[in-house]
Amino acid sequence: MVLASLSEPTGQGWAQIGELALALALSAAIGLERELRQKSAGLRTHTLVGFAAALIMLVSKYGFTDVLGPRVILDPSRVAAQIVSGIGFIGGGLIFVRRDAVRGLTTAAVVWLTAAVGMAAGAGLPVLALAVTAGHFLVMLCFAPLAARLPGSTRVPVGLKVDYTDGRGVLRTVLERCTGLGYAVLELATDQRHDPREEEPGYRGVVSVRLLVQGQQPVAQLAAALSELDGVHAVSSMRETVE
Repeated sequence: MVLASLSEPTGQGWAQIGELALALALSAAIGLERELRQKSAGLRTHTLVGFAAALIMLVSKYGFTDVLGPRVILDPSRVAAQIVSGIGFIGGGLIFVRRDAVRGLTTAAVVWLTAAVGMAAGAGLPVLALAVTAGHFLVMLCFAPLAARLPGSTRVPVGLKVDYTDGRGVLRTVLERCTGLGYAVLELATDQRHDPREEEPGYRGVVSVRLLVQGQQPVAQLAAALSELDGVHAVSSMRETVE
């Protein structure tokens, strides 16, 4: 009877099924929030990450009980510890750099957090798993508006004034450069200056366009990039002018 009990792995009861179900529900809740925000890793990715992390945690705890004996000593934390390093491959694939704009850092962090939630559920720590999930929604829903109100935050929309030569397609190039550097153009208004030289043959007037932009990087980088465009005379923000 004793030998039979040692040859069969434990940890396959309703308690473990409940822990897996909790990991599935919490991971799906986190993934749903990411899906609604149209992030690169959404509902399915986060659900699978958390669900798999819980299963690996259970395997680490119970999966080797059938080989235990006087000469076999196992560390149940070794397999679970590999989740922390292994999830970095998924997170690294979500981060990409386009020119000077870094994208995907928050999404990669959320994937890492989802794995931790799954591990907590699989470890039999439901209170911690629920608390961390609640903390995720607190950060995602409340911290972004709070950060946007902080002085000097990159999330605060900033106004730029760009003076450029008319009739050369400069505005299209300016907008492409803004979006290419990861800035969203929230508002746009043009103001064409009246210049007596406009009556001269071949003279092109100067147009001023006011942009309200928002991005993850300091607006000074965008102003410097726009000032280098052919046909742009000056780029000014609320504090400085780049010519």
